[in-house]
Amino acid sequence: MEKYNTLDYYNQNAKSYFEATKNGKMKEAYDHFLAFLKEGAYILDFGCGSGRDSKYFLKHGYKVRAIDGSEEMCRIASNYIGQEVEHMYFDELDDKEVYDGIWACSSILHVERKNLPDILKRMIVAIKEDGTIYTSFKTGDAEVVQEGKYYNYMTYELLKDMLAYVDPDFAIVDTFGNVTAENVDRPKANWGNYIIRKVKTKSLKR
Repeated sequence: MEKYNTLDYYNQNAKSYFEATKNGKMKEAYDHFLAFLKEGAYILDFGCGSGRDSKYFLKHGYKVRAIDGSEEMCRIASNYIGQEVEHMYFDELDDKEVYDGIWACSSILHVERKNLPDILKRMIVAIKEDGTIYTSFKTGDAEVVQEGKYYNYMTYELLKDMLAYVDPDFAIVDTFGNVTAENVDRPKANWGNYIIRKVKTKSLKR
């Protein structure tokens, strides 16, 4: 695999990335995700990029914590949403049962496959008992570098198996198709969108 520095790419291209993605039409994905949340729920925008989605959630009355690993994206997104976007890496998430929902749109696909189980576990621990996770990946089973960025392509089966390994009480409860590609001023791709929730209750020890 060729060398890459994903965060360096976003720091150097933050302005153009912001302009290319801020107007992406995500209504279908929002509807799938927010159907599981109550009004005013607390959402972690996990790798918020342009801040497009945080802005939508805030506008609709949700409480939002937005984070990103690119300092330059944090600066631009903070100005855009009118709220501080925290500079934080995915592996620094250490909250426990704090969020009603975690929104990870086209973000954790940049996590190397060997490290993704740890990040998923951190996300699961960070949501409340009835919390909901949304995430999206380019569809496939390869690990590739494009434009100096690492991508971990994922299929439904790969993600399902990874979740079973990370925490068998959690599973994909909703999946839907290519809503993130056609409406963004970037090259088209096939995307898988996934809603993850707790589906089992652990039996009490006697």
